[in-house]
Amino acid sequence: MIDRVSITNEAPNPILVVGSVGLDDIITPYMKGERILGGSASYASLAASYYAPVKMVGVVGNDFNDVLVQRLERRGVDLRGLKRDSSGPTFYWKGEYQENFNHRETLDIQLNVFKNFRPDLPDTYKNTDYVMLGNIEPDLQIHVLNQLNSNAFIIADTIELWIETKKNDFISLAKRVDCLVIDDSEAKLLTGEINAIEAGHKLLDIGTKMAIMTRGEYGAYLFHADGIFAMPAYPVTKLQDPTGAGDSYAGALLGYLAAAGQTDFDTLKQAMLYATVTASLTVESFSCDSLESAGSAKIKERYHELVRMMSL
Repeated sequence: MIDRVSITNEAPNPILVVGSVGLDDIITPYMKGERILGGSASYASLAASYYAPVKMVGVVGNDFNDVLVQRLERRGVDLRGLKRDSSGPTFYWKGEYQENFNHRETLDIQLNVFKNFRPDLPDTYKNTDYVMLGNIEPDLQIHVLNQLNSNAFIIADTIELWIETKKNDFISLAKRVDCLVIDDSEAKLLTGEINAIEAGHKLLDIGTKMAIMTRGEYGAYLFHADGIFAMPAYPVTKLQDPTGAGDSYAGALLGYLAAAGQTDFDTLKQAMLYATVTASLTVESFSCDSLESAGSAKIKERYHELVRMMSL
């Protein structure tokens, strides 16, 4: 049985995660990690698996070994949508974080088999009611949208590269999704605003129904037709590697919503609580190691700690 956080007495709805699966080399002021599991779909799927069954769509190359596959399978991730491309190696990224972890430098990036990846959904995935579009190119995200048969609740993520090079495509995507999950620097770049709150309001003006702006150690904002909600971060004391924190946040958020079976304002606030504590586990180790090993009991413990911290 898959270890999950119990949200309701009902069986959780499955979710679909589309994104990158990669192998990373990461350098921090304290440690190095080589050829470790990475990619937006990996982090998001593992985080979401604590709340709901996950279907993953991505691509890996001829160097992606069975041990890495088994890590995903142990969390119950459905890998029928994970394409094996033997023509070359897996997507690769190498990055280095500075002393305060507030800045990272990309030292090397190799698209490899991801360069020609086109996410074609298995028929059994097309009716999924909760969908996460990871930070792949906007035209590929739109390609996924065009395959969905259901009136799915869709969240989308992005990175500064796509805003800088394919801004109009991303705005077209934003108008078709229910929720953008975007960090404050990306939101400011997309909207042209220098103030985070003004940027959040402008995200709604673009056309998305709601937006969650993540702000690292300063928490997150929810911008919604029913108002603004501000969420503090969980106070992490063992920061090891921030890679994948945003993807874990988005995956856990969608997983909670799927388990709850609702997407109203109050449920979104609860989802942000669980997303916050789930992402806090990710940053305490390289790759997905801490996220995988923590277990649902640890997530519930941190959830209650954060609720107490927020209570007057």
